[in-house]
Amino acid sequence: MPSRVFAERILRFMQGKGYEPRRMEDLADALGIGEEEQGDFHSACRALMRTGRVVLGSGSALMLPAPPAKLTGSFRANPRGFGFVIPENPNSHGDLYVPAEATAGAMTGDRVLASVQKRGKRRGAMLYEGRILTIIERGQSRFVGELRNDFDRWFVVPDGRTLHGPILVSDPGAKNAASGDQVVVEITEYPTEKREARGVIVKVLGERGQPDVDTLSIIEQYQLPQDFSEEVMSEAHEIVATYEPEREAESREDLTKQTIITIDPVDARDFDDAISLTSNDDGTVELGVHIADVAHFVREGGPLDAEARERANSIYLPRTVIPMLPEVLSNGICSLQERQPRLTKSAFITYDRQGRVQKARFANSIILNTKRLTYEQATAVLDGNGGRISAKVVALLKGMEKLAKAIQARRQKEGMLTLDLPDSELVYDEDGRAIDVVRADTSYSHTIIEMFMVEANEAVARLMNEKKVPCLRRIHDEPEDLADGSLHRFVRAMGLDIPEKPVRFDLQKLLAGVRGRPESFAVNLAVLRSMEQAEYSPMLIGHYALASQHYCHFTSPIRRYPDLAVHRLFDLHVRGELAKAKSQAAVPTMEELVELGTHCSGNERRAESAERELKLVLTLRLLEHHMGDELDGTVTGVANIGLFVQLDRYLIEGALRFDALPDDWWHVETEVGAVVGERSGTRIRIGDRLKVVVARINIPGRRIDLALVGSLPQSQRKGHDPKLGKSKKGKRSGKASGPSRRKVGKRAAPRRQRKR
Repeated sequence: MPSRVFAERILRFMQGKGYEPRRMEDLADALGIGEEEQGDFHSACRALMRTGRVVLGSGSALMLPAPPAKLTGSFRANPRGFGFVIPENPNSHGDLYVPAEATAGAMTGDRVLASVQKRGKRRGAMLYEGRILTIIERGQSRFVGELRNDFDRWFVVPDGRTLHGPILVSDPGAKNAASGDQVVVEITEYPTEKREARGVIVKVLGERGQPDVDTLSIIEQYQLPQDFSEEVMSEAHEIVATYEPEREAESREDLTKQTIITIDPVDARDFDDAISLTSNDDGTVELGVHIADVAHFVREGGPLDAEARERANSIYLPRTVIPMLPEVLSNGICSLQERQPRLTKSAFITYDRQGRVQKARFANSIILNTKRLTYEQATAVLDGNGGRISAKVVALLKGMEKLAKAIQARRQKEGMLTLDLPDSELVYDEDGRAIDVVRADTSYSHTIIEMFMVEANEAVARLMNEKKVPCLRRIHDEPEDLADGSLHRFVRAMGLDIPEKPVRFDLQKLLAGVRGRPESFAVNLAVLRSMEQAEYSPMLIGHYALASQHYCHFTSPIRRYPDLAVHRLFDLHVRGELAKAKSQAAVPTMEELVELGTHCSGNERRAESAERELKLVLTLRLLEHHMGDELDGTVTGVANIGLFVQLDRYLIEGALRFDALPDDWWHVETEVGAVVGERSGTRIRIGDRLKVVVARINIPGRRIDLALVGSLPQSQRKGHDPKLGKSKKGKRSGKASGPSRRKVGKRAAPRRQRKR
């Protein structure tokens, strides 16, 4: 592994909360550096020290440097005016707090140069704050929002949380825009402390509030790709025109006589994974996971490949899909449609009766999908309601269920974590407006497919490791919050307990212990928030939540470019050309994979954010028709503004501000997830149940304000838990995000809170 890749891993580890300076050999042990990797690891450490990104402390311990007098980084604004600079070069302090009067008009996403000043110590640690000196590069110049006219002033109220003030426009008539239209505006003058932003309208999307307009707004806001170029479509159509499955079958393993099925959502349009199962005389079973052979059609280096790489993934918005590949491929010859000959890449994994892997083999194949099932149909069959489903498909499903349960039991013994967090789906009328929210289906048929996909992904990653071929892995690092004790303190505050530094099995026990109980949602959410975010990287870190040492994405090449990249290595192995490709440097280097992983991870997060925000907007529009409805909810967070409450009915989070609570001085104890009334002794903590109503909805700001129904429940008026200690009157205690006082109607000073 080249030193550059090691450097990234070292810096990421040192940035973790609770990192303590370590000697080089101790750092290597903590990172799990193997004997054969020691040379590259030491080279990376020396390179980081030469460039000043890592320094030697007392006892020759490695540590991040103190913040410099000036630093460059990305700015993240808070709606209350202040913000933070995330440094490009990590330092021992981390993100730099910038007070509202020192932001110099910087907006979220801007690249800035900031000066750094000391502002005293807290608990022995030096505190710093910054002042923006220069905005080096603006992160965003186009915004989406509603055009309004008040007192003969035309302005756009931007959507989202990047720009928190209006954008003045002078000539809306140039684009035939009318008040109430949703528009795209280009900034010509950025806002300052004394002047509002100014811009010009470059596109009119339509009347605000229409479902299609909301979708277009999110596409523009996140700068999502739309139509494919003529060059890309020309290549795609040529591929379809020259496709001859009979000719391709000659060089592939013929599986067309086997019973093979797909199980997908009812509204799925592309099918990229299919399943077969074969019983052996010795009691073992062979699972076949057959994945659409996209790599056969999308040749590396062409216009189609370049576009797929740039997009990195398909984007699944409510009622809209922005595909990674043109639909003539993704919904056509690449999709494993029923009774159609399709080219696949197959992983055959043999299991014993306990679901343990005995061996695996791999092949290029051709299949005929015997039956396309929805999850609901598969569940009905497993429940004994097969209807007209053929006996051989029913038998296959029963065998799949039995094997999946054995695999699941084995993986749980190995430490796999399974969170129980409900998801929702919107229900639409014929005009595309959201009219209801329902719980997403969580029947066991979903788990069957999930287990098989995980096993196939793991088998291919093991293959690449055995062949010593660098590949783009799906990694999930060990959570930092487990090491610093914050999850332990939160769980203890709820009357539960785990070790101060829990391991996976402690988390399993915790999650199992709250299953079905009122506090289940809050605990599962806290565990999720303690986790790192999975990403794409060639680093040998493993996947923490899956308890997997080697893991990659192989099973969805129609919608994920990392899978397509893995398929190309898979193909070299099947054709016996992998060793030759390695010797001729025809496989990607670690540096190339790091770059690709960063790109794909970033695009994945953009897609997830866009999907989440559009779903939120549509739900907010639905809630506009339910103002005043009494709703049950669970407290999911605390902050200086008040409480965050997740509504059971709509699975959406709203703010219950302090001015909506009974009059009191409220102490905020973020370390244990609670607020405490100083006069009344009322204690409200994460996981508590409340009755609320929707008081205000701010669609541009993506916010809901809630109001309490009646008085607080009796269980929340028992006073402060003496085991947790009590803040002294008029003082804050704990960390920077620790207890503070808040009087209803009084404005609290902005302080940095834990990222939500």
